[in-house]
Formats: sequence, C-alpha cells, structure tokens
Amino acid sequence: MPNKSSVFSQIFSRNMLICIFTGFSSGLPFYILISLLPIWLRSEQVDLKTLGYFTAVTLPFTWKFLWSPLLDRYSMPFLGRRRGWILVSQILLLISMALFGFISPQTNQGLTLIAGLATLCAFFSANQDVVLDAYRREILSDEELGLGNSIHVNAYRIAGLVPGSLSLILSDYLPWQTVFIITALFMLPGIFMTLFISQEPKIELNSHRTLKDNVIEPFKEFFGRKGIWSALAILAFIFLYKLGDSMATALISPFYLDMGFSNSQIGLVAKNASLWPMVIASIIGGIVMLKIGINKALWLFGIVQLITILGFAWLAKQGPFAQIGTYELFALSLVIAAEYIGIGLGTSAFVAFMARETNPLYTATQLALFTSLSALPRATLNTQAGSLIDWLGYYDYFWLCFWLAIPGMVCLIWIAPWQQKSANTLS
Repeated sequence: MPNKSSVFSQIFSRNMLICIFTGFSSGLPFYILISLLPIWLRSEQVDLKTLGYFTAVTLPFTWKFLWSPLLDRYSMPFLGRRRGWILVSQILLLISMALFGFISPQTNQGLTLIAGLATLCAFFSANQDVVLDAYRREILSDEELGLGNSIHVNAYRIAGLVPGSLSLILSDYLPWQTVFIITALFMLPGIFMTLFISQEPKIELNSHRTLKDNVIEPFKEFFGRKGIWSALAILAFIFLYKLGDSMATALISPFYLDMGFSNSQIGLVAKNASLWPMVIASIIGGIVMLKIGINKALWLFGIVQLITILGFAWLAKQGPFAQIGTYELFALSLVIAAEYIGIGLGTSAFVAFMARETNPLYTATQLALFTSLSALPRATLNTQAGSLIDWLGYYDYFWLCFWLAIPGMVCLIWIAPWQQKSANTLS
C-alpha cells in the first residue's frame, strides 16, 4: 500500500499535469459533438429522430483502430513520434470546430454540411485520441495508471463544461457563429502543451518493422498473450461496460431542453453542479485506485455509474416543467452532479483497465482497438435513441438504459474478479 508521501508525489507530478492537458484536449471536441451540436440543432427545431441519427457522426471513434498502425509506424518530421501527430490533429480540430457557426441548420443542405463537418471533426478528434492515449500510456508507469487515467478522464469531463455550460450561456447573448469560434479557441491550451513539453516516451522499437507488422502484430500479440477466449471476453466486456451509460446520455442535452430548462439555466447548473463534485470524485477515485487496484474499482465505480442512470428517469418522472423554480433547478443540479460523479468514476477505472491490457510496443493500435470498441454503441445503437424516446417516452427509456448496463457488470465476474490480484494491479 502506498504511503502518504508517495501518494502526494504521484498526484503533484509532471506526468499528472500532462494528464490534465491530454484530458482537456481530448474532451473538448467530443463534447462539442455530443452536447453543443444537439442542443444547437434542437433549439433550431430539428426533431429528435433526426438528432438520434446525428449520433452516427461519431463513427470515426469506432474505426480509429484501422489507421492507428500508421500512427505507430510513421512519425511527422517535427516534434517527435507522438507530439507531431498530436499537434496536427489539434490544429485541424480548432479550425473544423470554428466552422460550425458559419453553416445554417435551417435547410436540408445545411444539415448535410453540418453532418459532414461533424464527421470530419470526429475523425480529427479520434486521431488525436489515438496518439494522446498512446502518449499517456507510455509516460505513465503501471503504478501511475489508475491515478493518471482518473485525472485524464476528469479533465476530459471538465472540458465538457466549455460546450456544455459556457457556450450555452454565451448563446443567449451572442450569435452562434461567435459562440463556436470562442469554443474552438479552447483548443489552444492543448496546443501549447504539445509545443512546450519536451518529453517523448523512450520505447525500444524495431526499426525494420514493416507496416504489415504494425497492422498484424498488435492483434496477434494481444490474442497470444491473453488466449483466444480470454481476449474475446475482454473485448465483450469493453463493448458492454459503458453501454447503458452511453445510451442514457445520447440525447441528454435535448432532454434537459424538453424538460423546460433554458440554455442559460442548463449552462449555469451544469457548471455549478458538476465541477466540484467531479474534482472531488477525481481525487478520491484516483487515490482509491492506488489503494485497492483497478479490479475492485471497476466493481465499486461501476455500481455508482449504474445507479446514477436512474437519476435521469427520476427527473423525467418529475417533468416536463411548466415553470422553472428553485425545486426544478435543484432537481437538475442533483441529476447532473450524480452523472458527473458516477460516470466519471466508472470511466476512470475503465480507461485504466484498457491501458493496463496493452503492450507498450503496440500502445496506439491496441488502445485504439479497445477505445473503438467501447465507442461502438455510441455510434450505432445511439442512432436509435430518438426513435426509442418517441416510442417509450423519456422515463421508460432511461429504465431501459439501466437494464442495458447490467451485462457489463456481470462480465466483471470473469474479467476482473473482486479477489484477484494480477501482476498489473495497482494495489
């Protein structure tokens, strides 16, 4: 068990500071796609069914393992093997995110252009994630994985406060074009990090490795190391663990609007109800993982993640609200606070687990495979969220999401037994 001084030194270290920037840079474009875009389009009277299909723009997140071998094999002619690719991705993201405000969603042609730009933005974001995940895995020791990924995940969610809070408040006072430009400029901290950090992971690579080797060997190594059935069980768990969570939050911003809350109310409540619970949860979650290990954290945090889905069902039962008063704002605050604590904790353990299962020689490709699989429900099943809500209503829909989250928890019996202490466990 780590002593107090070692815990303190691990929390306040250079690597953990880097994890804050990687999380923020990774989260900002994702939350623009799943939070700001839907609420913008909903405010422009786009129907729920169309918004459901709009979740398909995140498909690049599920296919990033296809081009990740290129990022493992080739380097940009500047900044090193990882940072060169990170910088290019970040600059393209800043430009593509700012362009949303120059397209009108009032016509079918405009919606098509927005969908195309959103898919392009998702591709740049997925590309950035591949390299950021690999970079983070390569600079963190096995002992730092739990805390580092917890900080990364919660910085990722803090980034969501920009499009999910600040941008919504600004939209009540500024044109959407200006809002999207301001939001895109929040990529600058990540760009500065990429430019000014000098550390490149020192990984011994075979310089004679061909592109074919980079494509085949990561998968061959993973299945060889784990065995066929164990590897397939891990992949099934990765697909299922966040399924209910992903479905529940697919159209969460339009849900808040349909409950009767304004953009400013959603933005203000999201800021105050989510930031501090999330910061506290990130610190506690990272320290807990240092003490009990990833396996037990997956169980404990997964249960919290499961229960918080029912907060949405409870809010749906209360609304829609004819008038918004203190009680209604308190209800929204409670649900959002629970969401950020539950999902944040579950994701931090989940990301640490995926990082633990990789081989440093093939970090980018293997992590891309895992994260692509975890994103698959969001890009496929979530497209039916609008249709399911129209059919079931919000209340029954969230109960469906709750039941969909249970199979992932059941997988833990085989994937991460409570009592098992593997060689890579952080305890």
